[in-house]
Amino acid sequence: MILNEKQLDAMKELGNIGASHAATSLSTMLMCEIEMTVPEALIVDISKISDYFGDEISALVVFEIQGELQPGGYVVLHLPKKSAIRLTNTMLGSSDEEREFNDMDESALLEVGNIMVSQFLDATATLLGIVMLPSPPAIAIDMAHAAFANVVSMIAGDINEIILFRTELKSKAHDIDSTIVMLPYEDTLGQILDLLDKLVSLKE
Repeated sequence: MILNEKQLDAMKELGNIGASHAATSLSTMLMCEIEMTVPEALIVDISKISDYFGDEISALVVFEIQGELQPGGYVVLHLPKKSAIRLTNTMLGSSDEEREFNDMDESALLEVGNIMVSQFLDATATLLGIVMLPSPPAIAIDMAHAAFANVVSMIAGDINEIILFRTELKSKAHDIDSTIVMLPYEDTLGQILDLLDKLVSLKE
């Protein structure tokens, strides 16, 4: 799928709105300033996913998109291990950044992912004028490209491309990087782009 410049700009706006709401909810939960940016929004062939996610151990919090777009696809919050540990340390009162994940980390990451992705989907769905809700989350901890391969293997075969939103979270006290990835079914991706085209047309 090839997107024109207007569609890419509209997708970046969509990602920025969703990401800003997710950052605000995280800032409230952690009681510290969080900045989140969306420097790029890309359509990526699913066979090329390893080009974007390396072999660093990461945590992936996975949601199915529910609501008006059925089947909608999936949304994944990806955090490299160091960022995930820094994030859960702020919630669990720990300072050890070299430790391994435990059950409390996974529980905290599920909570963070649920809040962030709920806000992300709510904001983007409001912009599009539709309803999109997250399913209960699941978590995978593995090398990033391997974890994404497992997620992709769970999805029906008609997803060939994903919308990749790269987001970065920063605070004075912490250095946290994360990525929100949408894996819409092909029909859903087409509907999102149609809705974005209509929004762009209304502004002209």
